[in-house]
Amino acid sequence: MEVIELKHPLISHKLAILRDKRTGTKEFREIISELSSFLCYEALRDAKTKEVEIETPITTTKGQMINEDNYAFVPILRAGTGMLDGLIKVMPNAKIGHIGMYRNEETLDPVRYYYKIPNGIEDREVIVLDPMLATGGSGIDAINSLKQSGAKKIKFLCIIAAPEGIKRIQEIHPDVQIYCTSIDEKLNDIGYIVPGLGDAGDRIFGTK
Repeated sequence: MEVIELKHPLISHKLAILRDKRTGTKEFREIISELSSFLCYEALRDAKTKEVEIETPITTTKGQMINEDNYAFVPILRAGTGMLDGLIKVMPNAKIGHIGMYRNEETLDPVRYYYKIPNGIEDREVIVLDPMLATGGSGIDAINSLKQSGAKKIKFLCIIAAPEGIKRIQEIHPDVQIYCTSIDEKLNDIGYIVPGLGDAGDRIFGTK
C-alpha cells in the first residue's frame, strides 16, 4: 500500500516546532497529541457508519455514526502513549491495548517485555501508534504479535517515518496501511531518523 503522508501548512508549522531542539517538554507533548489527532482523522476516512435517527433542538433528522467499539488503539510503549491522547479525543470509546518494547542499542532490534490487548481483537480495526518509524523493527514485531492474536485489519500511525522503515514494513506486511506527517531523508549510522526530531520518548516524557 502507498504510504499516506499528510500535507497541510498547519502540519508543516507544527512539525517545524516539534523538530526544534529548543522546544520544551510541554509543547512537544501537546504537538505530538495534535498531530496524532490529524492522523486519526485521515486513518478513519474509510470508517463505516450506520444511519441513526436523532432529535435536534428543532426537529427529528437522520445522522451517520461510527461504532467506536469496532476499533482498538495500540501504542508501542513508551513513546506511543504520547500519541494516544490525540486519538482518544477523536474516538473516546475505542478499546486500548499496549505493547511494551525497547530497542537494543547494539543490535537495534526490538525487545518485547509487555503485551496486553483487548478481547475480540480479531473483530476490530487495530491502529498501532509509534511516533517514529525508524528501522521498522518495533512496528514489524508489534504487527506480527497482533496478527498472531487474530487481528485482520491493521493500520500504522507515526509522526515521522524513515524510508528504510517504510520499506521493511511494506515488504513484510504489505496489507498494513502506514500514515505519517513526514517521510524524512534517511537513518544515520546509529539508527536515528535524519533530520528527525531526536528521541521522541525522551522528549515526550522529559527524561533527557
